[in-house]
Amino acid sequence: MAERLASFISGGGTTMEQIGIAYKTREIPIELVLVVASTPTAGGIEKANRLGIPHVVVNPDYFRGEDKEVDQEGFGLKLRRALRDNDVTAITQNGWLPKTPALVIDAYKDTIFNQHPGPKKETRATKGIQPHAIVLYVAQHTVRNNGTEVTTHRVNEKWDDGQTVGIVPVPILDVNEDPKTLQSRALPIEHRLQITLLQQLARGDVRE
Repeated sequence: MAERLASFISGGGTTMEQIGIAYKTREIPIELVLVVASTPTAGGIEKANRLGIPHVVVNPDYFRGEDKEVDQEGFGLKLRRALRDNDVTAITQNGWLPKTPALVIDAYKDTIFNQHPGPKKETRATKGIQPHAIVLYVAQHTVRNNGTEVTTHRVNEKWDDGQTVGIVPVPILDVNEDPKTLQSRALPIEHRLQITLLQQLARGDVRE
């Protein structure tokens, strides 16, 4: 039976879109059955609609108490209900910004993955343009240009801490380049890495 995938997004959903296209064209033998957005303003919702992929918004802000902290259990139960209602068997976090509750991770511990746009050790717990700015800063100030990388890893309760299952190097062509330039060059590589991961998942061949 084919895996039934949910893509978790918080922004533009460009990776989710590429996964959706790969699903529609049968490049991956996995069904993208649900897009979960952490905010109703996520640009990826429109992309999901164009692809005909159902979406649901589960906003962690709806679960904030008077102490401003997110009720992880309430947030997690809402997420898990949406996943179960759609018979989801696997999850990819594609630009997902909230901390994923433990009860969701536990329910999908072997089939939940995160994409990260930088080396995990140096750019852990960063997002968006930040990982690219960090690796450029290091290259500028150490006179060592080792490039950067994009990664896919399993999800646990710590930020960007799970076992790596995919890694692709990305060259830094100029240590003084704009982080946005590096980001734009790395993003298509991130997309392909996610497709590769899902092909491996379909074969039962995901390796740490």
